[in-house]
Amino acid sequence: MWPEPVTLTGRHVVLAPLAQAHADGLAAASADGDLHRLWYTMIPPPEGMATEIDRRLGLQAAGSMLPFAQLTPDGTPVGMTTYMNIDAPNRRLEIGSTWIARTVQRGPLNTEAKRLLLAHAFETLDCIAVELRTHFANTQSRRAIERLGAKLDGVLRSHMVMADGSLRDTAVYSILAHEWPMVRANLDWQLERPR
Repeated sequence: MWPEPVTLTGRHVVLAPLAQAHADGLAAASADGDLHRLWYTMIPPPEGMATEIDRRLGLQAAGSMLPFAQLTPDGTPVGMTTYMNIDAPNRRLEIGSTWIARTVQRGPLNTEAKRLLLAHAFETLDCIAVELRTHFANTQSRRAIERLGAKLDGVLRSHMVMADGSLRDTAVYSILAHEWPMVRANLDWQLERPR
């Protein structure tokens, strides 16, 4: 299996292999700010969390996803993220299906989570490229991806059918291996600067 399950630990976040033991905490995190009601996202509702965890673990068993629970340093679940669309022969993957509770947004947790995932992808897994995708209309997510230093590759128009039946235009970003040192320096600066 590539990549293999791993726990990634920082000062502000722990990325732990996703398990059903995280379901209740993740349900509370989804309810924080009613994130599941945002029309341009696919965040599971609190009552659907156990099913979503099973879905992600099924994709892990099939080799196409490595899901993580995002935890605060005290172990409280506050979101999910994944390595997905895994292409082992070409050493490419996507960081996606990411969401965090409203109360921890716009803080260091998400920045550090991306720092940990990207470092593992480029420095341990020897990835050639890492993709990040989001709904074209999700300007908050697009700004966050751009702050990472990712470059817009393009927009896949009418790419996905959303739960409400609308069509999603998907903004596709990537970071290439040779860009990682600059991106890493930028993320480290963001994490160290006073807030």
